[in-house]
Amino acid sequence: MSVDKCMVRPFAALRPAPGRADDVAAPPYDVVNEAEARSRAAGKPWSFLHVSRAEIDHVEGTDPHDRSVYARAAENLNRMVDEGVLIRDDIPCYYVYRLKMGEHVQTGIVGAGSIAAYDSNRIRRHELTRPDKEDDRVRQIDVLNAQTGPVMATHRKDARIGAVIDKTVCGEPVCHVVGDGDVEHTIWVIDDADDITSLNTAFDAMEAIYIADGHHRSASASRVAASRRQANSGGDGSESHEFFLIVTFPDDEVQILDYNRVIRDLNGLSNAAFLDRIGEAFALDPVDRPAKPTAARKFGMYLDGQWYRLELREPVTTADPVAALDISVLTDRLLAPVLDIGDPRLDKRIEFIGGIRGMAELERRVDNGDMAVAFALFPTSLGDLMAVADAGQVMPPKSTWFEPKLADGLVSLVLD
Repeated sequence: MSVDKCMVRPFAALRPAPGRADDVAAPPYDVVNEAEARSRAAGKPWSFLHVSRAEIDHVEGTDPHDRSVYARAAENLNRMVDEGVLIRDDIPCYYVYRLKMGEHVQTGIVGAGSIAAYDSNRIRRHELTRPDKEDDRVRQIDVLNAQTGPVMATHRKDARIGAVIDKTVCGEPVCHVVGDGDVEHTIWVIDDADDITSLNTAFDAMEAIYIADGHHRSASASRVAASRRQANSGGDGSESHEFFLIVTFPDDEVQILDYNRVIRDLNGLSNAAFLDRIGEAFALDPVDRPAKPTAARKFGMYLDGQWYRLELREPVTTADPVAALDISVLTDRLLAPVLDIGDPRLDKRIEFIGGIRGMAELERRVDNGDMAVAFALFPTSLGDLMAVADAGQVMPPKSTWFEPKLADGLVSLVLD
């Protein structure tokens, strides 16, 4: 199949040498702040945080977007290669990546996703990106000459891919790491020619792959490809910069948790007036325990030490896949008209709490006076995500929280 028709391809990964994965593995760069990164990397000279958050190797207060920070990241990555902490496979391979968090297990394929497929919306996104965050990753990729932050994606379950995974995981993994939250990360190499051909064929036959987590990474990779394509007009589309690092899991294995909201104030309303206003669109039921929603179209609210169950008085009838999302319904019927919350990407009165932190975090943020009210939502379904992406639309910010997260440093894509 021609290059412009391919979806995912094998690549020669840069990965930890045998016995070094524990030294290298790090949480994703964007789930830790600088202080956390400094703490986690303390005494760990080979932690990948020295690459993904290289400001930790400068004095505190250094602008993380300063040129010297990106240069230090490249220096640290090159040192890891020179010292044999990271090694490069000799031939293009696929990789199996298994995540295990408690009883939850998901097993997917690491490959090089096609930028052409991304640009043509065969590798589909569902979120808007921020230019400043894209700029940061573009500089990082360019200076490192590598993509080190994997994009998590999902595909509709495929028997051919499943068969290759089942065969591969019968062998010995090349690394096994227990990371944050006791999440287990295990990787196997797929270097059998027939298995690689089978995966190529299966991916190329797919109508779409869906980005779950990593919209800024993929958008940045596309920008780097466009820049390098312009500088090298003689390319044929097979160059390494025409691909990005992707880990795609079958759709029946990925896990989406709730993504909840906390609001700083009640828009000038007293508690009583606020409850009266809410009562116009929702039936309120005070409860003596955290009101964690058990189904779509149901919401929980925590106000002044009291939990409430909220149910819509009027059903949702729209066929628009974005307007039908629970977060859109909550916004349209409560957050915007009652609390005057504007663009949630820009409004500083709203913050977002991933479901991994639990309902206790919502209580804590309100009880300590930091926030006035909290809302708990039912997790967005993968079917809803796919419907939005298939329609070429985007979800409201912070609609999905995928868990567990991939680690940084276990597999990287070098741009030769």
